[in-house]
Amino acid sequence: MNTPHTHQAFQRSDLVRIATQAMREHSLEPEFSPGALQQLQTIGAAAHESDPRIRDLTALPWCSIDNDDSLDLDQLTACGGMGNGAVKIFVAVADVDALVKKNSAIDQHARVNTTSVYTSARVFAMLPERLSTNLTSLNPGEERLAIVTEMVVGLDGVVSHCTVHRARVRNQAKLAYDAVAAWIEGKGDLPAAARAVPGMDAQLRTQDAVAQRMRAHRREQGSLDLETFQPRAVFEGERVVGIRQQEQNRARQLIEEFMIATNTCTAQFLAQHGTSALRRVVRSPERWLRIVEVASKYGQSLPKTPDSRALEGFLARQRKADPLRFPDLSLVIIKLMGSGEYVVEYPHGEPIGHFGLAVRDYTHSTAPNRRYPDLVSQRMVKALLAGEHSPYGTAELALLAEHCTHQEDAAQKVERSVRKSEAALFMQGLVGQRFDAIVTGRTPSATWVRIFAPPAEGLLVAGQPFLEVGQKIRVKLVGTNVERGFIDFEQLH
Repeated sequence: MNTPHTHQAFQRSDLVRIATQAMREHSLEPEFSPGALQQLQTIGAAAHESDPRIRDLTALPWCSIDNDDSLDLDQLTACGGMGNGAVKIFVAVADVDALVKKNSAIDQHARVNTTSVYTSARVFAMLPERLSTNLTSLNPGEERLAIVTEMVVGLDGVVSHCTVHRARVRNQAKLAYDAVAAWIEGKGDLPAAARAVPGMDAQLRTQDAVAQRMRAHRREQGSLDLETFQPRAVFEGERVVGIRQQEQNRARQLIEEFMIATNTCTAQFLAQHGTSALRRVVRSPERWLRIVEVASKYGQSLPKTPDSRALEGFLARQRKADPLRFPDLSLVIIKLMGSGEYVVEYPHGEPIGHFGLAVRDYTHSTAPNRRYPDLVSQRMVKALLAGEHSPYGTAELALLAEHCTHQEDAAQKVERSVRKSEAALFMQGLVGQRFDAIVTGRTPSATWVRIFAPPAEGLLVAGQPFLEVGQKIRVKLVGTNVERGFIDFEQLH
């Protein structure tokens, strides 16, 4: 057996270089233009406006829940009881437009990339960090302008009423998913930032309960619960010290449900006022019959026409029966469903809907610091609230929809290729070691396998022919290529 390499020829700075190169290859701009940096110099403070229509909601017990390392805080949540088991959920979204005006130099950069690109070694932020992590971020203890959506959610998990308005807000507790989830699930203490705010524990318990009811309702409607394999590198300084797969948990579900509901309310608000809007859709799958074939391999039958409820039932049964292989099945279904896209939906037109989320009206509006379509939606909402004409005409929206779809696909390709390089960088120190693996994919010329600890995927360069997808085997790591993101295994007999 080879002795594992102890030296690490590659470091974090190499991954930054690889990521920057990948950005350029996919027509994304890794750096801000001189004009954008010049504009940034002129922005000295967070936005303040004296418009009497902006409500003062700074006294609400707002909190943010995001990743441990997130600094671009786009949204806050709070809640209040309404009687009869109904709860009012408040979602505040950072008013980025207050500082980033349409067609300004910073806006032009954001419009090119359309999204922040997240790699472990470097975040390529859509907006300069002094805005996205400070002046337009809903940071703890700071008064900020926001767009607030108020939603009344019944005991059945259905939103019965929602309103949208501008407000001033103040984040009282910056919290992180994993710590909040551990507390909700009884596996950890209430985080210190939440303990410092009287009543925050009750807030979080109520929000969690409401989110779980909303989730159950969406699942009944056929929302798909998929699980993808996206491990990220963990760094200590310049060195990669591990690879970690992000766990789905109750705190992530809480934010996910409230954001889906907010995006639905925003879409409905724009539609009710007769405004064309940039919608986020996943069309009813064209390759549905291939999905039916996949299900039949598992001994399950699906109807001949697209039916998200039947598909969700099949996925739920498979997750329970074979959790180990569920991420691989999820990936197959996601590929067959086709990716999401942005489209323009016109007032009184027939909505296309979002097949994967089982919602009919859906836009992106909750992350304007990191996604351009959300900033576009925000500008349209603000124009409506002010009784002004929409800042975007239909033709401009149509071009934006196509451009944003294209750039988001490009950003995902960059993130995926850099994740492979990160994994190869960590694995190069483990060459010669043996692992339990599962076969995840097979073509006539190649077989892919995934190992569990650390979570990584690679090519089987030597092994028995005719291995079945899902088969468990033992493998040895024989080589890595950081630049190209390759990890090579051979099968042990």
